[in-house]
Amino acid sequence: MADPSSYRPKPGEIPDSPGVYRFRDEHRRVIYVGKAKSLRQRLANYFQDLAGLHPRTRSMVTTAASVEWTVVSTEVEALQLEYSWIKEYDPRFNVKYRDDKSYPYLAVTMGEQYPRVQVMRGHKKKGVRYFGPYAHAWAIRDTVDLMLRVFPVRTCSAGVFKNAARTGRPCLLGYIDKCSAPCVDRVSAEDHRELAEEFCDFMAGRTGTYLRRLETRMTEAAEEMEYERAARLRDDIGALKKAMEKNAVVLADATDADLIAVAEDELEAAVQIFHVRGGRVRGQRGWVTDKVEEITTGALVEHALQQLYGEETGDAVPREVLVPALPDPVEPVQQWLTGRRGSGVSLRIPQRGDKRALMETVERNAQQALVLHKTKRASDLTTRSRALEEITDALDLDSAPLRIECYDISHLQGDDVVASMVVFEDGLARKSEYRRFQIKGRAGDTQLWHGTGQDDVRSMHEVITRRFRRYLAEKERTGEWTDGEEPGAGTPAGGLAEPPAHTLTEDDGRPRRFAYPPQLVVVDGGAPQVAAARRALDELGIDDIAVCGLAKRLEEVWLPGDDDPVVLPRTSEGLYLLQRVRDEAHRFAITYQRTKRTKRFRSSPLDDVPGLGETRKQALLKHFGSLRKLRSATIDQICEVPGIGRKTAETIAGALARAEPAAPAVNTATGEIMDDTEEPQQATGSPGEPVPTGAPDEGRGQER
Repeated sequence: MADPSSYRPKPGEIPDSPGVYRFRDEHRRVIYVGKAKSLRQRLANYFQDLAGLHPRTRSMVTTAASVEWTVVSTEVEALQLEYSWIKEYDPRFNVKYRDDKSYPYLAVTMGEQYPRVQVMRGHKKKGVRYFGPYAHAWAIRDTVDLMLRVFPVRTCSAGVFKNAARTGRPCLLGYIDKCSAPCVDRVSAEDHRELAEEFCDFMAGRTGTYLRRLETRMTEAAEEMEYERAARLRDDIGALKKAMEKNAVVLADATDADLIAVAEDELEAAVQIFHVRGGRVRGQRGWVTDKVEEITTGALVEHALQQLYGEETGDAVPREVLVPALPDPVEPVQQWLTGRRGSGVSLRIPQRGDKRALMETVERNAQQALVLHKTKRASDLTTRSRALEEITDALDLDSAPLRIECYDISHLQGDDVVASMVVFEDGLARKSEYRRFQIKGRAGDTQLWHGTGQDDVRSMHEVITRRFRRYLAEKERTGEWTDGEEPGAGTPAGGLAEPPAHTLTEDDGRPRRFAYPPQLVVVDGGAPQVAAARRALDELGIDDIAVCGLAKRLEEVWLPGDDDPVVLPRTSEGLYLLQRVRDEAHRFAITYQRTKRTKRFRSSPLDDVPGLGETRKQALLKHFGSLRKLRSATIDQICEVPGIGRKTAETIAGALARAEPAAPAVNTATGEIMDDTEEPQQATGSPGEPVPTGAPDEGRGQER
């Protein structure tokens, strides 16, 4: 590992002007390329104290052994040079978008004497008109099949064309009138090229003029009683309209635009692009990238624009590009796009109307692409095995953590504090084992909560205590495990087995709620939360369950009692699994917290007062400050509120009296508030999606 101070440029060496810089490793390989408006200011950021750098940036500067730069005149030139060097050197620390598939295009080879319509992939070639990309090649073939009856352009390969010309006999498409057969001189080269140009014009969105022309010719043929020709033209119009229906109109003003959306987390980002031409979605594509450096959404958009238009010119760059966030600064990027197109390009964020609605669709596709990418990665058996092995080694565990439980706390400024418990077995989510907790503090606790609600550390201590107190109670009530050991024990490290069956069951055969202990407890947070969880387990006398925490900002793994975190490599499958478990716990907790908050706002006792609308409810709450103070007010005091008469005040007081909450029952043996129920997860679904609330499950808690 190199010390950045060993190759730091001397003061005054770096110019204060736009330019592009390259970091090289000890073997002179370029590992990072960047651009800057001011090279001096930008490079100074890399040579500050290592502790102040983002972990990914710190990894880059300690891998590098030298830095060099090239001065340019403008930021636009810097953008162009950066793109060229990234393509040339393929630096390992730059953002790299990789296609999640190879996208096919509908291509017309206008550079040939007899243009050909075909499916093409890969790099674009000179003299070829491209339409798309399409999601599937069969979608192109379906479109072409409908279009050939109107535009019978050649689709055969060069070998078939030469063989037909040599024998004087066209191929099958020539016999069924889906090819004009230029190979046997049925049409001249000029007429065939005109046919291909009409095909391209129609595919480019100029459909209205051609359809009106066909309809006029059909009407004329019918008036001249040439009914067979009129019927053929009618069928041609129907075929073209059917081909047009495959691309629904999404923007009524015949807009040519590309819409780019980004979905990201701490480690990866998914980019989706919709290509709209003539108001229709003509193509869609997507990329997934590892976030090798600390980077904003605007910078991700800038890199996507470079990859998307770096080799495009003319009409391939649309007049309008809609993005979720603008690069900073935006002017050089806009000038660069204008130079690629040869005319003005608008780069902006849609705010309202049809374009904003379509952008939301693109964003949903990006989110689904990221979830699908993570699900595919997590579903691989070999990958899960490697992830568990890496966690075992990094945390120094005795065996692979086949059951992992993760806990997260969620609240809104101290109100509606809840906790979630999610379970992963063999690296996969086990939703039937999910639990939800309401946090209210334990009876007899003499220490005061901070502010109006509980802090996360105390809440974490409480939920861990309650979960494992239940485990000990279940174990004591029914005795030790029937097979002499806990489920999952004895499995070789890194081995993936079928999740062990529960040996502790209810009378009806269902597994008890907390009878199955994990090998690893993960908490969402850093050292304080980890210490609270470890202290709770120690107080219960449990010393055979490992504990760790995953801090969100830097993705560091914290262990109890350690002053420094464990930093797993960015490409570690173990880190990816811990992150996925943590994110699922956070999603589950915040979903429950939002549900409780919504119900609390909707279930006010004032809702039962007849004739009391929202305006007067708000006036009451504003006057008294809270529902508790309103409940203790007299009828005369309620009458002081504007718009509230005595009869209404008496009705309000009666409704509040009937809704007086009862004091919570307390379990004298455990000190727990009895109405603070742990709730099981009943519904199924994939991680990352909202889980619907199911019907109450008798004997196992109630979804509330």
